[in-house]
Amino acid sequence: MALDVGLVFDLRSEYVRQGLAPEQVAEFDTDETISAIEGAIRSLGHGVERVGGGRALAARLAAGARWDLVFNFAEGLCGRSREAQVPCLLELYGVPYTFSDPLACAATLDKAAAKRLVRDAGLPTPPFAVVRDEGDLAGVDLEYPLFAKPLAEGTGKGIDRRSRVDTPAALAAVCRDLLARFAQPVLVEEYLPGREFTVAVLGTGREARVLGAMEIEVRREAGSDIYSYQAKERCEELVRYVSRPPSPALESSDGPAAALWREAEALALAAYRVLECRDAGRVDVRCDRAGRPALLEVNALPGLHPTHSDLPMIAAREGMSYRDLIGAIIGCACRRLGIGHEAE
Repeated sequence: MALDVGLVFDLRSEYVRQGLAPEQVAEFDTDETISAIEGAIRSLGHGVERVGGGRALAARLAAGARWDLVFNFAEGLCGRSREAQVPCLLELYGVPYTFSDPLACAATLDKAAAKRLVRDAGLPTPPFAVVRDEGDLAGVDLEYPLFAKPLAEGTGKGIDRRSRVDTPAALAAVCRDLLARFAQPVLVEEYLPGREFTVAVLGTGREARVLGAMEIEVRREAGSDIYSYQAKERCEELVRYVSRPPSPALESSDGPAAALWREAEALALAAYRVLECRDAGRVDVRCDRAGRPALLEVNALPGLHPTHSDLPMIAAREGMSYRDLIGAIIGCACRRLGIGHEAE
């Protein structure tokens, strides 16, 4: 079944022209990404209309425009619920769309809210505190070293070698800087010193499954082992991504290495389901001092650059082409919505 698909996105170059700094637009998409998604959707036999961001979508909906499906990967610009803005508009006008609903988008972007939900479900995540102003620093009762980052950002924004802190004075300095730069609370959590994994998930609810995973190793050239904004932006030179063992080997091995990958993937899938993410997402996991995986965060709107973003990189390593990945996302959405489309 051929669909009329509306493509909703935030274009990085447009915001740069408006005067925003590179770090401010890091979560937004490049022209290359948008062209790749459009091309993949067309190659699946569907029609595509580029809509633009949330404001453009609002104007088009108010004017009467409708689509069979909206492929939504707009991040939004302002507020801790900004990723929920486009899904809210689409639900208001009764237009079906890909990826998570407003509640899941808002809960996953607010890292403290997501951690409370997974913690209440019995899943491991490092102890944390939220610093809304300097007065909250006196109440931070956590074991050093700590890690501080903006509460509701992605793509490593606000994260650098100073993010790992060993003293109250260092924590205060980092929090003051982040509060001023990002005008939002700071998430402070106990630092996890172990291995880090990112896990790709496809599907919704009980049908959700792990597509694959990668281990993240920051190279010495980065100047620290922190997966920072700079490391992510220059990942081709500063990060080594290690593929998981092939699925048959992973499932048949009883060794500790295979067991760790299985445990990380099981935690990621459980967190994805607890937060009720839909169609596709990516989950970040890091190990504690004892080598046990714990949840860092869940990405309900994962990046989709064909070669630079983690989800397509994992798909490629699992033998899934970019076209098939986009087709799988659309297929998951259409089965969930009951609009009679199967991914090719």
